[in-house]
Amino acid sequence: MGILEKISEIEKEIARTQKNKATEYHLGLLKAKLAKYRSQLLEPSKKGGDKGEGFDVLKSGDARVALIGFPSVGKSTLLSTLTHTHSEAASYEFTTLTCIPGVIEYRGANIQLLDLPGIIEGAAQGKGRGRQVIAVARTADLVLMMLDATKPYVHRQLLEKELESVGIRLNKNKPNIYFKVKKGGGLSFNSTCQLTKVDEKMVQMILHEYKIFNAEVLFREDATADDLIDVILANRVYLPCLYVYNKIDQISIQEVDRIARQPHSVVVSCNMKLNLDFLLETLWEYLSLIRVYTKKPGQPPDFDDGLILRRGVTIEHVCHAIHRSLVAQLKYALVWGTSTKYSPQRVGLSHTVLDEDVVQLIKK
Repeated sequence: MGILEKISEIEKEIARTQKNKATEYHLGLLKAKLAKYRSQLLEPSKKGGDKGEGFDVLKSGDARVALIGFPSVGKSTLLSTLTHTHSEAASYEFTTLTCIPGVIEYRGANIQLLDLPGIIEGAAQGKGRGRQVIAVARTADLVLMMLDATKPYVHRQLLEKELESVGIRLNKNKPNIYFKVKKGGGLSFNSTCQLTKVDEKMVQMILHEYKIFNAEVLFREDATADDLIDVILANRVYLPCLYVYNKIDQISIQEVDRIARQPHSVVVSCNMKLNLDFLLETLWEYLSLIRVYTKKPGQPPDFDDGLILRRGVTIEHVCHAIHRSLVAQLKYALVWGTSTKYSPQRVGLSHTVLDEDVVQLIKK
């Protein structure tokens, strides 16, 4: 029996099994087996036949966004509209057959947008070009999920399920579970809060499924068996996701309003170029990008060429962005902007900068 058949069997058994107190250990074990087989499926095959199949695109710019969706939802039209790249758009399915990169120039940042071929159901099992599409999506900083506003909600659920099954977690934080494999001593199990979804017996069963008999596990939140499996496998990617609903010119205004109020959702029309400016604003927000301007002593700030950094960075990161050797030479920095109590404020390496701050670095 191949891996695909095993996965199919386990999925059917999970669907058949009633969820109650008596079956929770059995379900936990099935989920652990399922995750194990899926991770085996995603490992590149050892045979030479897979060579040249992937479409690796060199990572460039300040951030990378993966454009994912079913065929014919308007991904290529969006890429052509937001970037200077032409991606073939037509009314038939599977117009795009490879990964097409484009660059969005916005607020001085270069954001790489990857138009990936349409995902079909079963992509995680390698149907269509699903496996390569998903491999590229794992390297992105943000997933832009393109959906057709005229189609039912089930489309979004199918896409989420495909990404979930290959270890891409959308709009979720990493589970707060400490896990370490030891050489001996059995299982050391603790929690800092009351656990309602798992207990020590289930944790032990799941670990045994992965041939782990000596480990330290500490739950810092009321997590599920799935969360524990994610932590054990340690190959999960946690990405922010923005759901972009296209073709809003074909539905009623009440429906547009309903969709727009859903969390992490933006409504657009690529053909009529509606609401694309708000999409770019939201994209900037979700990527946590900020601009920091530099200033030489006795000269005005350079507003034409700002540094594009991530939210939460410090003066140390600013120094690294300019030149690696600057940190060792820095005496202090002068900062103008919203991150200071008064302008200019004299700060050290650990000061956190905010969007549109102006920084002047003073060497020793």
